[in-house]
Amino acid sequence: MDVFSDLIRGVRAHGSLFGSTTLSPPWNLHFVDGAPLTLCTVLTGEGWIVPEHHRPERLRARETIIVRGPGTFTFVDEPGTRAEPVACGEFCATPEQGGTRYRLGWHDHGDGATTLIVGAYPVRGEISRRLLDALPVVVRVGGTGDTSDPVLDHLAAEVAIDAPGQQVVLDRLLDWLLVCTLREWFDRPGGEPPAWWAAQRDPVVGRALRLLHAEPAAPWTVAALARRTGVSRSTLAKRFADLMGEPPLTYLTRWRMTLAADRLVAQEAATIGEIARSVGYADPFGFSAAFKRVRGVNPSEFRRDRTGVSAAAPSPAPTPARPRSGTSRARTAR
Repeated sequence: MDVFSDLIRGVRAHGSLFGSTTLSPPWNLHFVDGAPLTLCTVLTGEGWIVPEHHRPERLRARETIIVRGPGTFTFVDEPGTRAEPVACGEFCATPEQGGTRYRLGWHDHGDGATTLIVGAYPVRGEISRRLLDALPVVVRVGGTGDTSDPVLDHLAAEVAIDAPGQQVVLDRLLDWLLVCTLREWFDRPGGEPPAWWAAQRDPVVGRALRLLHAEPAAPWTVAALARRTGVSRSTLAKRFADLMGEPPLTYLTRWRMTLAADRLVAQEAATIGEIARSVGYADPFGFSAAFKRVRGVNPSEFRRDRTGVSAAAPSPAPTPARPRSGTSRARTAR
C-alpha cells in the first residue's frame, strides 16, 4: 500500500454525485454544495470556472479542473455573464435546473453547445484529509486540449447512451479521471508536491513508507524498519528525516492516530482498548496519551464530539512484568 493509495481510498464518486449538462450561452451555474472536491470536465465547447475568492479559470474542451471546497463556485459562459445564476447541487436533477443527477438519455446538443461533466466528492474522515491539505483551491494540469485521452473518450461515449449499469461506469470513470489528474498535478514540472508524494520515489524512504502503511500495527522500531529496507539504522533515520521532515517513528505515530480517529467514528461499538490494539498499542492508556498528544483531545472526547457516543473507559492495564537482567528493550513508536 503506497501513501497516495491510502489517502485517496475514501474518495469515491457515488451515483447522485454525478451530473451532466449541455448548455448554450449565456449560462451561470452556481454549484452551492461546497463539496470537498469537485471535478469538472468539458467534453465539448468551453466555459469559465469561477471559484469563490479565486480568479476565473478558463476551461476548454477536453480539459479538467478540480475545485477544492468548502467554497462554492460557478460555471459561466464568460466572466461577467448576463445570465442569472442557477443554484445547482445534489438535487439539481432536471435540464431546467441546469443539470441531471442521472443523465438517462437527456440530450440537447446545438450549435456551440458546451457539455460539462461534474463529479462532486464527499471526503469523509481524517485519512483523506491529508490529501485535501496538500491541494490548492484549483488543481489543473495540461491545458493542451488533448483529443486522444482514453479516459475522456470512454466518458464521452458513456454519457451519450442509456444502458444498465451506466451510473456505476460513470462513477468509476470519474474516479479514474480524478486519480490521473491528481497524479499529473503532483508530478508537474516545477511543482512542489507534498513530502509524502516525493518521498515515495526514493528507494529507501519509499520502501519504508509502504511498510508502515501496509503494517501500521506492527511493533516497529527504527532498527526493524531499517532491516526490512536493507539499509543501516542511521541511513534510514537520516534519509527519512531529510525527505519527510520528521523521524520515521514520529510519522508512524501520527499515521496511527489518523487511522484511530477514523475507526473511533466508524466503529462506534468498539472499545478504546480495541481501537488501541488495532493500531499497535497493547496498552489503552498509552494509546490515549499518544492520541491526546497528537490530536489535542483524548479518544473518548474525540468520539463524543464526532458521533455523540460516549466511549467506554479503558480497563486498567495489567502491571507489566519486570524485564530479566540483561534484557534490552528496543524503542518503538509511541
